[in-house]
Amino acid sequence: MKPYSLHPESIQNLFNNIAPTYDLLNRLLSLRRDLYWRKMAVREFRGYNGWMLDIATGTGDAAIEMIRQEDHERKVFGIDFSEPMIRRAREKLSKKELLRRVGLGLGDALSLPFRENTFSGSMIAFGLRNMAEKEQSLSEMVRVVRPGGKVVILEFTFPQKGLMRRLYPVYFKRILPGIGGLISGDRSAYAYLPESVLHFRYAEEYEGLMRKSGLANVLSRPLTGGVASIISGMKKD
Repeated sequence: MKPYSLHPESIQNLFNNIAPTYDLLNRLLSLRRDLYWRKMAVREFRGYNGWMLDIATGTGDAAIEMIRQEDHERKVFGIDFSEPMIRRAREKLSKKELLRRVGLGLGDALSLPFRENTFSGSMIAFGLRNMAEKEQSLSEMVRVVRPGGKVVILEFTFPQKGLMRRLYPVYFKRILPGIGGLISGDRSAYAYLPESVLHFRYAEEYEGLMRKSGLANVLSRPLTGGVASIISGMKKD
């Protein structure tokens, strides 16, 4: 199988191909820390209710967490450009009886099908690094959020100090592609994913994009020794 690239069609094919084993490998390769990372990222929306937007929703884990944390006051719309991912999200939401609280749809993060100032908050988890036009995607996230609303990025980053800095590259470049490729049947996908982090590796880079998009109060927080980071900002009134 040919290597994947940042071209939108290539990324779409990647996620279409790994959809059947996506949740299994997320849990296995992160030692279930991915659930904790999403939980912490969603906590950034504490006090924000109404409609929330989950971009690159995948199989719906972040959208489900948004409802879990504010059960009675919140609804979520999840958007993704991979139909197999959306199908799996719908199946998961159906089993949890959440389809009345979470809407799902196919869509392009570079041109969101929503009016300005529609949502109380927007989030993207482990998706922004896969977009060639990161500034455009972030601009869209800001556009659809109301003034005073919050924008949150959850993304893999690269540990900058300590033991994790030495061990992480070995795991990320050697072990992860092997296990991911064996279980998913697509080694190219799990070779691409580590490379995508190395091209945009530090939270400070995402902070810069957020400030450039006009967001205020931009902050970042490392998780699990810097393996992942939460970067958040507020839309100005």
